[in-house]
Amino acid sequence: MKTHDLHPAPGSVTRKTRVGRGIAAGKGKTAGRGTKGQRSRAGASIPAWFEGGQTPLHIRIPKLRGFKNINDVQYEVVNVGAISAAIEAGKLESDGKMPVTVNADTLKQAGLVRRDRLPLKVLGMGEVSAKLFVLADAFTKSAREKIEAAGGTAQVIEIPTEPLAPLGVEAPEEATAAKPARAPRAPNAAPEPEAEPADEAPVAEAAAEEPVADVEPEAAEAEAAADEADATADNG
Repeated sequence: MKTHDLHPAPGSVTRKTRVGRGIAAGKGKTAGRGTKGQRSRAGASIPAWFEGGQTPLHIRIPKLRGFKNINDVQYEVVNVGAISAAIEAGKLESDGKMPVTVNADTLKQAGLVRRDRLPLKVLGMGEVSAKLFVLADAFTKSAREKIEAAGGTAQVIEIPTEPLAPLGVEAPEEATAAKPARAPRAPNAAPEPEAEPADEAPVAEAAAEEPVADVEPEAAEAEAAADEADATADNG
């Protein structure tokens, strides 16, 4: 193979299309730009976000103002003054002796709140003219002071963080008793030395002090007969 035989693969290289060279060339007359219009003229440069003169999308949409706090809690609010006005109007039951019970259900029946699925917060605008027992999720400082100054009670609804035992069933002592804290283990602690074997001398002495058991009677008789035979042989 020689240098003049080298050529690119078929179809990998194409010649540039020559436009505006007459009808016979295939791209004459309008040269593929269409008939009239902005893009048919020389030097046409239109940005991709241009919408033909109408109000662009980034101006039509509303602007982002501030941010939404994901930890924000939406409360259904009511003022202490509105509660007092409802009591005077007879919308909340009151016998004049016992404190008036105020919670989300009674306030909804009286028309002071619209939704009872949201947590209830009591605000301090207005004056308290009756003794109240208010059960709500949150109180402002002024609302609590005005309720307690009138002899009432401001009770916050507390949600238990741990499961409670069923009614009538006592919690097991094992569950209620606090487990003692374990001391942290020292890192790379040296192993404890092994206990040395106990001295065997006292054991041996104790064995020596024990009395020797009596010899069996048959063995004693055999020894006596052997002694007599020896004595007879010596006499003879």
